[in-house]
Amino acid sequence: MKLSKKVLLSSFLSLICFYTFAQEKQVQKKESKNNSETETSVESEYLNDVDADIITTLADSDDYDNKLVALQYLQSAIEDGNTSDAVIQALDKLSGEGLTNQSRTNGRLSNNFPEIRRQACLLMAKVPTEHSKNTLISIAVADNEPMVIAAAVKSLGDIGINNNDETVEAIAFANRRNQVLNPTSSLALEVLNAYEALADSTENKKTMIDSVARISTDYHYVTPVRTKAYKLLKSLSSSSSDEDSKKKKSNNSKDKKSEDSTEVTGE
Repeated sequence: MKLSKKVLLSSFLSLICFYTFAQEKQVQKKESKNNSETETSVESEYLNDVDADIITTLADSDDYDNKLVALQYLQSAIEDGNTSDAVIQALDKLSGEGLTNQSRTNGRLSNNFPEIRRQACLLMAKVPTEHSKNTLISIAVADNEPMVIAAAVKSLGDIGINNNDETVEAIAFANRRNQVLNPTSSLALEVLNAYEALADSTENKKTMIDSVARISTDYHYVTPVRTKAYKLLKSLSSSSSDEDSKKKKSNNSKDKKSEDSTEVTGE
């Protein structure tokens, strides 16, 4: 009997020791994980700051090649989730290189780099914010280079923000101006693609329909572009008619309810 009690006591003490050891190991694992996460977070912030410093230095350089390298760093930073103020400011600067920010040598514009602006505009689609949308609109309506306007329009369609139809109106204005001065099929195609992306968010489709109709009948554009415009025009006209029909039905329903209410009140 005594022996049995000793065995039970020994087993009980062993279980306590095992349980205590397991708890200590679990606490150590949690502490190790938290320390690792903290170290990773600190390291990530440090690398983001380093990237931002490099990007800012390269973007501010007067050298064309340095600006191209800045764009490569920007792409990597954004793909890694770094959208800090420094990254956004560098994007703004490069997208307006020679347009919104100008450098002159002996009165001559020395930083007119359309390719830099084009690539920066395309990168802005990866930062889909109200700020990016506003920057792209300002470039689309102010730039004279069709390839830059096309890049800005493409990114506007990808971002998809169209408050009060302002994006559609800006795109229509940019394309109408370019259509008069220098009609370009590549730009017209991006305009049509952007319209397709923004159609559902457009309240009043009249501006969009007018713009697409102009493209569909302008023989400065290649046949595939005009064909796409014609198909889009049919789709927009159909959806616009459906919306008008729904509005009429809704208004008629409201009028009927109003009449019924008046009749009841009269009784």
